[in-house]
Amino acid sequence: MEKKIKSRGIPSKEAFWLPPYYSEDIRRFEDDSGNATRNVWKLEEITKFIFPPKYQEKYYEIASSFLSFISERGGKVSGSDVGPFLRESGISKATFYNRVLPRLKRVGIVRVKRETQEGKNKKYMHMDIELSKTFGNYLLKIADSWLAHIDDVRSLRRQ
Repeated sequence: MEKKIKSRGIPSKEAFWLPPYYSEDIRRFEDDSGNATRNVWKLEEITKFIFPPKYQEKYYEIASSFLSFISERGGKVSGSDVGPFLRESGISKATFYNRVLPRLKRVGIVRVKRETQEGKNKKYMHMDIELSKTFGNYLLKIADSWLAHIDDVRSLRRQ
């Protein structure tokens, strides 16, 4: 007999926070006719969807400051830049490397590239972290697919 594991919902590491679209937690993004407004959300507002401050305040603060740090440096930092950033910001390395960075990678906000390099008498790993378009492309694919579906349904209704 096959064992079934009871669902406990979506694991938090795979969840995406979407408050009600009319919520005061997010700035308005469409007009009364359902057309997208031209205002752009700031980095901190986007980060809320990955680490909602209401539920993950510390992770949100760390992610927001790290994404600002990368952005100020042209969208890419070396692994050797991360240690000083964490020390100066008072951020725990364990929290950053075990919680925040893996989540930013999973959702496609950052890309981590690692290379093994040889130095005198030893090998070491060089790491670069850069902002990635994957997150935006992922959401655009979902959004475009939904809008296409709505257009198809409405065109059938008119026939």
